[in-house]
Amino acid sequence: MKNILIIFFSVFLTSFIFGQEIDQKRVISKIDSTNSKELVLIQEFIVNVPIDSVWNAFTTKRGWESWAVSIAAIDFKINGLIQTNYNKDGKIGDAATITLHILNYVPRRMITLQAEITKNFPEFMKEDEKDLYNVILFEALDVSKIKVTSFGIGYKNNQKYKSLMEFFIKGNAQSYLNLISYLETGKPSVKY
Repeated sequence: MKNILIIFFSVFLTSFIFGQEIDQKRVISKIDSTNSKELVLIQEFIVNVPIDSVWNAFTTKRGWESWAVSIAAIDFKINGLIQTNYNKDGKIGDAATITLHILNYVPRRMITLQAEITKNFPEFMKEDEKDLYNVILFEALDVSKIKVTSFGIGYKNNQKYKSLMEFFIKGNAQSYLNLISYLETGKPSVKY
């Protein structure tokens, strides 16, 4: 995102819950391809809470500010926006704002996002902006056990994107570990 969420998820920080390291194996990452010209970044994890808790973390201002960013503005609807800023002294709309377009969603099942590629992204991504999407699936395995799978779609199968995948995998995985900690303990492993 983008995962392109990318997205929100580009942070390299150390994770601890009450002094214990979070199990890094909770987030599984792999790169696949839709065809030989594109890469798909797939990241998945299971979290032990009800679906409403997970859904709210992805769709509300309070949710985003609890696990992902310092500041968020959410207009959650088809053609709505998720705007975020990691800088606690910043504001929505400044140069550090990340804007995600909500293309569609199925409540508590799926969200499709597309990020605006700003100057904070590598230059080569700008020409591919229209091809980059993040599809997030939510699957209830039990009433309090939810599998979340994120598909970062549209990355080109070339050396520039392959190098970028390493950055996205680490950053997104850290963000997801922060989300797991927030949902299961009430406290993110890192506070923005």
